Amino acid sequence: MPATNKAVFLDRDGVLNHEIGDYVWQPDKFVVMEGVPESLAQLKRAGYYLIVVTNQAGIAKGLYTAADVQACHAKLQAVCGNLLDALYFAPAHPSVSESLLRKPDSLMLEKALARFHLDPAQCWMVGDRYRDMEAGKKAGVHSILVGEEETIAYQPRVKDLPAAVQLILNSVPSSIIGAS
Repeated sequence: MPATNKAVFLDRDGVLNHEIGDYVWQPDKFVVMEGVPESLAQLKRAGYYLIVVTNQAGIAKGLYTAADVQACHAKLQAVCGNLLDALYFAPAHPSVSESLLRKPDSLMLEKALARFHLDPAQCWMVGDRYRDMEAGKKAGVHSILVGEEETIAYQPRVKDLPAAVQLILNSVPSSIIGAS
């Protein structure tokens, strides 16, 4: 049976929570951005799985632990009404260890595509870095760059997650383009 489920893959820092420097790993400094809970609720009502995919190189560097990341994810879930279906993180850093999980590679996305029986043509990657866009492309999903931090020219590009959600919800699914 072909995959029919759809999802939005979400980078974490700079998309869901405020970027505060090199690493965000302390729950008391983990602040969910304005409009994020409402945006996630809109996507959920539209039938999307919500999947976080985040690089967490500070683990490989010994700056914090997987438990610290999980504590931030628990706070994110609590603030967002437990709407997230899965939260994947890549603990590697190229200076310490290699990993296909780490974006710009796409293994985190590929794992979720298989786990949730997702149709890549109906999925989106929302991130604030070009490496997020690269991971989305490798996984065969549409991608939207948010924010102004990344200097590379990329389209579509919007201000923030609420704007990305509007773009997603107003898009014609590729599975019905050209249908009569």
